[in-house]
Amino acid sequence: MTHRMIARRDVLKLAGSLALLSGVGRQAWASAPSSDYLFSLGVASGDPWPDGFVLWTRLAPVPLDPHGGMPMSVVSVDWEVAEDERFTRVVQSGVAAARPELGHSVHVEARGLKPGWRYWYRFRANGQVSPVGAARTTAPQGVTIDRVRIGVAGCQHYEEGFYTAYRRLGEVSDLDAIFHYGDYIYEGRGRDCTKVKNCVRSHAGDEIYSLDDYRRRYAQYKLDPDLQFAHAAVPFLVSYDDHEVDNNWYGECDQDGSPAEAFLLRRAAAMQAWYEHMPVRQALYPMNGGLKMYRRFDYGDLLRVQVLDTRQYRHGGLLQTNRPPKGCRLDESGPVTMLGSQQETWVSAGLSSSARWNLLAQQVMVMPFTYPKSRDAGRTNVDSWSGYAAARERLVAEIVKRDLKNVVIATGDVHQHHAGVVPVREGALDGPAAATEFVCTSISSGGDGVELGKGWKETPADNPHCQLYDARRGYQVFDIGRDSWRTDVTTMDKVSERGGRATVTNSFVVERGRVALNRVS
Repeated sequence: MTHRMIARRDVLKLAGSLALLSGVGRQAWASAPSSDYLFSLGVASGDPWPDGFVLWTRLAPVPLDPHGGMPMSVVSVDWEVAEDERFTRVVQSGVAAARPELGHSVHVEARGLKPGWRYWYRFRANGQVSPVGAARTTAPQGVTIDRVRIGVAGCQHYEEGFYTAYRRLGEVSDLDAIFHYGDYIYEGRGRDCTKVKNCVRSHAGDEIYSLDDYRRRYAQYKLDPDLQFAHAAVPFLVSYDDHEVDNNWYGECDQDGSPAEAFLLRRAAAMQAWYEHMPVRQALYPMNGGLKMYRRFDYGDLLRVQVLDTRQYRHGGLLQTNRPPKGCRLDESGPVTMLGSQQETWVSAGLSSSARWNLLAQQVMVMPFTYPKSRDAGRTNVDSWSGYAAARERLVAEIVKRDLKNVVIATGDVHQHHAGVVPVREGALDGPAAATEFVCTSISSGGDGVELGKGWKETPADNPHCQLYDARRGYQVFDIGRDSWRTDVTTMDKVSERGGRATVTNSFVVERGRVALNRVS
């Protein structure tokens, strides 16, 4: 079966299931470049602020073909924001340019909307209408609000499971946003699922390196109807981790020991493709081979969210002994840092907020953690903050200096659900804590998984500061009130087949003013 046939089949299935393609534009349009559906990759919103949000789509009538099947010319895309899903009360509209230089993606920054309000949006191009999405604005900084609900998800290896968890998450009521902690795509070559464990569907093509490669991989992931459902249901606060570029990359280094100059070309292509496919502000536009991903979101006086970049600015950490970075330009001078000096200063300033809760939304585990014994690696994950312990000490010191008892950290990466605290002192795991940390498992990476494997039985005794170990797939939901923070941990019974069941298997409450986990029975 050709890639064109795969894309066409999925697009038609999606269009039928959403049943949102009625209506035509009031304006006359030129004929479409082909008979295929321009909005095959769906719609998304993100980066909300009090008077608006980002609206995203990408024109791709044949998603896995070169250029998504689009001609190399600029296409005008009409957009509308309404107060009702039938669009009888349109409150904002305009025209955006889908440019070939950006893969015919569209990033609209809708403004002038009411704070704390739900809206619906859609696009039109060449006589075709997109699916309808919903988005919410935030409450202005400092305004008193009583509740915010944020979902957490990521690590969605396309080959290792279906995305039913995204549909279940998109169905959760009253979500303000979903924080995506990274690993939106995986970079590896397509597998033969008849020969490989935990493989339910294959990547198209070989390992990805060029901009066209990354665009095609994003297109394949975004064709998934459950992922599109979640994007259309609620704004995303997106970050990236390693697989958006290459496994365990950091700074100028990849896992293969590539020359830094060669890896930076790959990184630049990956970051452009990430920008093209994410609902993020134009301020994140990639320049000089990178982009400034870290940013803040305020939800009234209740919550400040700081989305961090724990990949691009690392320096001086412990090396993975089984993957020596032969081609990296390693500079031993300067401080050990996970965030880089500029981002560290920015985070510190953000912690001075008067918000009742501070959420550090990032990628890799902050709390010290001892893993089961392994033949291939040590018991410390040096790709996490434990490989940059001096940087963690500085972060903890900033929290302690301000006497904050309201810091919660959201993490992904390890394909496990964990819930624990970050100790004030490295060697005192059961001593005073600086912050609470919730580590969210994967959407699909790792296959169905198990609650606690054989090798993990000794782990709880080694980690008294951690109360949860669950290697099933799923997501988390943060229900944030003025004086308490509840985290519901959801697991899927299976991702190896479509239609898995989602169950809240653990819940924890954190009381404002006390850094401790309280398990809800």
